[in-house]
Amino acid sequence: MAHAAPFSAVPGAVIVDDVLQHVGNPMAEQRALARGTALAPLGDRAVIAVDGEDRLTWLDSLTSQALARLAPGESTELLVLDPQGRIEHVAAVVDDGATAWLIVDRADAEGLLAWLTRMRFRLRVQPRSADAEVAVIGGSPDAISRVAPAAPAGTPLVWHDPWPAITPGGHGYAPVDPHPGSERRWAEALVAIEELDRIAADAASGVVDLAGVVAADALRVAAWRPRWSGEVDERAIPHESDWMRTAVHLSKGCYRGQETVAKVHNLGHPPRRMVALQLDGSDAALPERGAVVRRDGDEVGVVTSAARHFEEGPIALAVLRRGVPVDAALTVDVEGAQIAAAQEVIVPPDAGATANVPRITRLSRRARAT
Repeated sequence: MAHAAPFSAVPGAVIVDDVLQHVGNPMAEQRALARGTALAPLGDRAVIAVDGEDRLTWLDSLTSQALARLAPGESTELLVLDPQGRIEHVAAVVDDGATAWLIVDRADAEGLLAWLTRMRFRLRVQPRSADAEVAVIGGSPDAISRVAPAAPAGTPLVWHDPWPAITPGGHGYAPVDPHPGSERRWAEALVAIEELDRIAADAASGVVDLAGVVAADALRVAAWRPRWSGEVDERAIPHESDWMRTAVHLSKGCYRGQETVAKVHNLGHPPRRMVALQLDGSDAALPERGAVVRRDGDEVGVVTSAARHFEEGPIALAVLRRGVPVDAALTVDVEGAQIAAAQEVIVPPDAGATANVPRITRLSRRARAT
């Protein structure tokens, strides 16, 4: 479904692969999103609907999250793990009393839908693609309040990002207080195609301010918020990116991968840990996903997401080997060169083993790099 097509008439719109990247000024768009005055059409998201009486208990049995008693309109997120506890799929979830709506990264949608379809057995569940019915619009809760979300069962379909709160059954590893994600209030509304067309028309006439996915993702990176398309690779487990705080319920029943989740959290440590990087050089090119992070020339990790933030400049998320010292001087490979990168701990080396990590006051990453 070409959800970005209606926005082609917006002045300055840059659309790539049916995704609105920006409308001419990603930095200004970030500021508008942070102020709550702009909406971001999220063409890089897809929607899966799960109908049927058994939908919540079924999803509860398959995934990392406790969903059996999810109330209509309540927001949460889930992970689908492999038998070794590695992340395979990720979804934001809101239920309306009749259907569970899963918001997923578009590149993950086909695989997740196929897997859910295979796992139906004889239960009263029916997963399907809902892309022809709804599109995803992101922004602050204040901004989202100005759109008309779909409500096929009477409950408005708006997902409020729980990050960085530690949700029931979760556990947070990041040692800083306040968490940088507390500055980002984020929601995603599912809107009917007619409402998407109205938003596009208002944006083209200047009534509505828009932001592209470049701006939305920069705010996500600054909030240390993991995402399937960035932080998930063939080795990723929930602990290493602090995803335990919002996507895992540690005291729910068994599910695939649960043994590894419990073992690492209670007895061991994740082999990798996520850090935030302040990148040197405001005019330097941003590293690509997978760019090598080095210590004294040796490879010690990779970049998972990078962005140019309107206040902090070039920033990134990366996963490092657990043994890399928290004060190690790092560099990142960018276009055949290496640029300096100051790290800030997201997941400490002693995360897991139910470590009681002391909280420290957070300093500005820009200040730490100077």
